[in-house]
Amino acid sequence: MARLWGGVESRGPEFRLIRGCSLLLSHSCRGWVAVARKHRLPTGDHRKDTETDQLADGRQLLRKRRRGRSARHNHPGCTSINLRMDHHALAAVSITGSLLDVVGSLYLAYDLLGGQHGPLRLLTRAVTYSLVFGIGYGLGLGLFFGVAAGMATGISVSIELNRAARGFDHYALRWEGVFAAIRGVGVGVGLYRVVGFGFATSFAALITAGQIFGYSRGMRPAIDYAASRRPRLTRRQFWGTVVRTLGYIASALVCSTFIHHVDHPWAFAIRVGLVTGIVTGVGVTFNPYIEYYADNLPERRLGAFGIGLLFCGFALQSLQYWLALFDVRLS
Repeated sequence: MARLWGGVESRGPEFRLIRGCSLLLSHSCRGWVAVARKHRLPTGDHRKDTETDQLADGRQLLRKRRRGRSARHNHPGCTSINLRMDHHALAAVSITGSLLDVVGSLYLAYDLLGGQHGPLRLLTRAVTYSLVFGIGYGLGLGLFFGVAAGMATGISVSIELNRAARGFDHYALRWEGVFAAIRGVGVGVGLYRVVGFGFATSFAALITAGQIFGYSRGMRPAIDYAASRRPRLTRRQFWGTVVRTLGYIASALVCSTFIHHVDHPWAFAIRVGLVTGIVTGVGVTFNPYIEYYADNLPERRLGAFGIGLLFCGFALQSLQYWLALFDVRLS
């Protein structure tokens, strides 16, 4: 910004000085901008006040110009796009695209993998339950928690339900303990970025022990198993959901008291418990519906679903090249 004594008067392309005006010059994306302000020539005690007012006006003008540039007005020759994306996020997107390509290829090879009695029944359950639990956990406790806990819960639950769908008895307690540990580790990994390593490890150990105790008392994902087109929530499933909610709340309070104190421990514990309980209740309620379609999907729909996954995977993998094409900077 430049300030000149004496003003300007514009008549077409010509300018002339005007006595008794102050001239403020500011450079913007469209060139130099001149602002003339008429006032009394500063004399005596008024000089200091006048200079202060002019300096304030100049600063206000610069602030307005900066806001205009940050708002990216659509003026010719003035548009500037400066986008940034974290390189970790880009790597995660590319890995997700590769996984979708693999799953889509498996669905296209449905017949080669044994048809209705092949491993795709298990894969369909794993993908579906991972999405259900992942979306629910993600909405309540964040994206990272949703991905970690959703995948761990979906995969372990699908293995147990797939065995029940084939008419076999439940796994031995030691294997059920492994499934409980997988879910506990998934929840601990999801909480690690929020509460730290000590809290997450202790919380995972507590909920794993609680799930093993529930297994020993007959409470497992395949309890009251049914495959039908109607959602259903039995009495035992309802009370199992309530007990799990209370167990998660108690575990979070214990870890906050003895391991690592978190801000607002009661609010955090209730949030973790309610999100877990609500998502579990929804999953158990729609469990018969998911089981029915996992066993009765026609081959053409599975093939179309596989093609859709391949296209989604291709789109996610190509994101890195689109970013390079549009000069998006990675941070």
